[in-house]
Amino acid sequence: MASAAEIYQQAIKTLAADATGHGTLESPSGRALADNPLCGDRVEMQVLLTDGRIAALAHQVKGCLLCRAAASVIGKRAIGADREDVERIGAAVAAMLRSQSETPPGWDELSAFAPVHGHPSRYRCVQLPFEALAAAMPVTDR
Repeated sequence: MASAAEIYQQAIKTLAADATGHGTLESPSGRALADNPLCGDRVEMQVLLTDGRIAALAHQVKGCLLCRAAASVIGKRAIGADREDVERIGAAVAAMLRSQSETPPGWDELSAFAPVHGHPSRYRCVQLPFEALAAAMPVTDR
């Protein structure tokens, strides 16, 4: 099992500090608030969709380093994604944390979260921004 120093390594600190996507959108197509009452993490995710794909997104995170870093990865990589992509990436993150499976293609920064495997109490910290993003995506007929 990874130590705290391995979990909170420089890549995680850098992602959290970058805070890519932090802010608000003027007229989002969808928004969602997700929180983890056990640790106090809270994420609001907003998306602007064009033709069912994310054209812009913004997030506000009040949470731990892992939660902020995960939201920043979303800010870097989710533009252009549709609802299916968002659901697929969220499932891949959950699998990566539980069973050390591969990071999803094109989301290389997620490899920084590999040391979280074996610390189930921290999984939701990483997953919460992905849950908020999926909830912010308006449901459309497929």
